[in-house]
Amino acid sequence: MKNDQRYEIRFSGSGGQGIITAAVVMADAVGRQNNRYVCQTQSYGPEARGGKSKAEVVISDSPIDYPKAMSIDLLLAMTQAACDAYFFDIRPEGLLVVDTDLVEQVPTSRAVTIPFTRIARELTGKELVANMVALGAVGLLSGQVELAGLETALMKRVPKGTEKMNSLALQAGIDEAGKIDLSLLPRSVVSDWADD
Repeated sequence: MKNDQRYEIRFSGSGGQGIITAAVVMADAVGRQNNRYVCQTQSYGPEARGGKSKAEVVISDSPIDYPKAMSIDLLLAMTQAACDAYFFDIRPEGLLVVDTDLVEQVPTSRAVTIPFTRIARELTGKELVANMVALGAVGLLSGQVELAGLETALMKRVPKGTEKMNSLALQAGIDEAGKIDLSLLPRSVVSDWADD
């Protein structure tokens, strides 16, 4: 049974997409809020750059006794391989968030599709901030972090001279996610698979 005080997010994609950076910023922002506990873990595929990459953020109102995600509330998949590998770890009421241009086969209708990479490229001319666009969307959709705190945590971690670009990317993700009406999504991931 899921502890309602515990919320689990998995960021996933390939090495080089900045997946771990996004998770670290998320954890840092949550950790600065009052009365929240947070734990962040990560793992890389054997190839590092280009291989599968995942990072998890566990958020709780009480001390965290086990640091790894057991029943994911929100899965961010920035590649098809990551989506295929980790989708089955989402809890029945969980949410899948994918990069529209890099994940062509979405395994559930309980999903949010946003073109993170395209937004980053069109906004800044650089695809490398797609992770920050995704972070903004995850921050809003999860409802687990103060968005101003998310930007503060981000500004502390980005390379000097890239603050404006990263801030624009984060805000673009927040704005894009804000257009989505989650109440229109089906209630359960499990029911989608049962219908197949």
